[in-house]
Amino acid sequence: MAWNLLLIFYIVSAVCCCIGFKKYVYFLSVGYGFSVAGLGIAYFVTALVNGYAWNVVVLLQCILFVAYGARLSGFLIVRELKNGNYRQVLKEVTKEGEKPMPVFVKAAIWICVSALYVVQTCPVFYRIYNGDGMELNGPLVGALISLAGLLLEAWSDKQKSAQKAQNPNMVATKGLFKLVRCPNYLGEVIFWTGVFGSGLNSFSGAGQWTAALIGYVLIVMIMFNGAQRLDKRQEARYGRMAEYRAYADHTPLIIPWVPLYHIGNYKGE
Repeated sequence: MAWNLLLIFYIVSAVCCCIGFKKYVYFLSVGYGFSVAGLGIAYFVTALVNGYAWNVVVLLQCILFVAYGARLSGFLIVRELKNGNYRQVLKEVTKEGEKPMPVFVKAAIWICVSALYVVQTCPVFYRIYNGDGMELNGPLVGALISLAGLLLEAWSDKQKSAQKAQNPNMVATKGLFKLVRCPNYLGEVIFWTGVFGSGLNSFSGAGQWTAALIGYVLIVMIMFNGAQRLDKRQEARYGRMAEYRAYADHTPLIIPWVPLYHIGNYKGE
């Protein structure tokens, strides 16, 4: 399992996401991006320092982590600084202005998410560590899937920003948003599917399989939970609008062509 190296990666992840102590939501947003980017750098540096086998695909996977984290954190920071509506939504979601979250609760979140970001990204490290860093086929397919997910996220965020600028009183409904209501969450799932898939033929032992599976299953669950919470917020704000009803009740929430339009009892809670 390489516990000594995993401890180092955990420390890297924890340092990168400690910005959450300023505002706890940052543990799962800006700090999340910082941690993924930091781990991408840490994995490649570890391969170089320890002389582990690697090739251009391994390098690409590490670069994708950096690109993913930098894009996500940069996008979130810019949106919060420039978008007054988003700042208001953020205040409502985080209940800013009410009793502050106790430090020990923030510390518990910090400890847990720091570990989560390591197990999410660990398939790339395990491929390097297990001596499979020269393998091309599996990791190349995984890297291409991750790249597709990253591009989908970036494209959907750009489309959403443009549509909200034109009509701030309605959700985005055009472009990728005709396919699913949460294309950015779909992109996230695709990205991490590529990461997990890239290590399938290199995991060694129950420990590595367990860590990788936990990371993948949890991030997919988090994305579906995020889509559910977004659905409820949109329902509360736009639910009485005929235009919104026609869109939300006939456009899949997160999985294309699957008639899952809402998760849970969205109309009364």
